[in-house]
Amino acid sequence: MAKSENELTWQDLEPGCIVTTPGNTTDYKTGDWRSQRPKYNLERCLKCGVCALFCPEGCINKTPKGYFIANPYHCKGCGICAKECPAYVITMEEES
Repeated sequence: MAKSENELTWQDLEPGCIVTTPGNTTDYKTGDWRSQRPKYNLERCLKCGVCALFCPEGCINKTPKGYFIANPYHCKGCGICAKECPAYVITMEEES
């Protein structure tokens, strides 16, 4: 079966299936309305990046020291990163 010119396959998807085209959160400041924010205990961090893989907004980036931290301007406070972190580095706290 031949692939049409505009048809995507699984090889064409971005890692983690993050939306990288119009409407993604990197174009807008979407963290204003969240009710919770991630809080980090970096002493426990394994620097594994699991939190970044599971973040549906793609707002978690690697720092120069190798830690993965959410960009507060784009984090919507969903808490998926905290639930997926194997070392329990991330907890969610009420937004002030």
